[in-house]
Amino acid sequence: MSSPQRVAVLKGGQSLEREVSLRSAANVEAALRRLGHQVISVDADSSLVRTLRTERPDVVFVAIHGKGGEDGTVQEILEILNIPYTGSGVLACVRSMDKVVTKAIFTDAGIPTPPACAFGEDAFRELGAADALGEVQLRLGLPLVVKPAKQGSAIGITIARSPEDVPRGIMSALSYDNHVMLEQFIPGREIAVSVIGTADPVALPAVEAVFSGDFYDFESRYTPGMTELVAPADLSDALAAEVSRVALQCYQVMGFRGFGRIDMIIDADDQVWVLEINPIPGMTDTSLLPKAAQAAGLSFDDVIERVLGEAALGI
Repeated sequence: MSSPQRVAVLKGGQSLEREVSLRSAANVEAALRRLGHQVISVDADSSLVRTLRTERPDVVFVAIHGKGGEDGTVQEILEILNIPYTGSGVLACVRSMDKVVTKAIFTDAGIPTPPACAFGEDAFRELGAADALGEVQLRLGLPLVVKPAKQGSAIGITIARSPEDVPRGIMSALSYDNHVMLEQFIPGREIAVSVIGTADPVALPAVEAVFSGDFYDFESRYTPGMTELVAPADLSDALAAEVSRVALQCYQVMGFRGFGRIDMIIDADDQVWVLEINPIPGMTDTSLLPKAAQAAGLSFDDVIERVLGEAALGI
């Protein structure tokens, strides 16, 4: 166990994932107190810089999900203030927050990810991109997953099963972000692999989310009892090894540190498809990383202590 430190836990923020962040932070703060650290609870707002200068924490545990927390914004502020922080650096966060950028990086690295197209709002407004939707459907097929490019927790995602559903899905996604991705729908098992560590990252056992809806949406993720989390997932040894390998490849090619979670689909042919990667995984009672840690024989406190011990400045 590391020496006791003054740890500022950054939480809340103004994103659509604020409530999830508050729930994650509550669990993190409780763990830090059990570990003997002095906790400074900080709800990120316009006085954040002043608060940090006044409190002068030894380290910051970033527990803000979504915009402001996972997009490199707060990490940039902490680097300016020269305060070590948990999780990935600015560049890794910027890359992972934008699903279009993430997909391009995965594709270049040979990591299997569903084919997709992406358009900005101005492409529809100024360049007539809506007239190309027929070609998109021919290329990717139906159903299509329509999602905002820069939202987490499945916010704003719809499954377009008919040509008429596509424009509606785009309008819904554009209400959350000014860039939208249309992705080939891959039916299969929803799998998450959490990774902890930096110099020698370790993939925790895969967790399968078993739910009743079309996909693992916001309600399924955060409503107790709606989703069964199977940890470890019921996979063959070869498939378990493959999802771990792919997860570690994603983690390293994105330049992650501390911890992260990679979300995947395993199709009927046992092909692994990577959907996205998350630099600040949820730490709520219904979140996937804590379940994976438990399956690996690690307590929640073990994970928090390890993540805190690898806090740093820079990429």
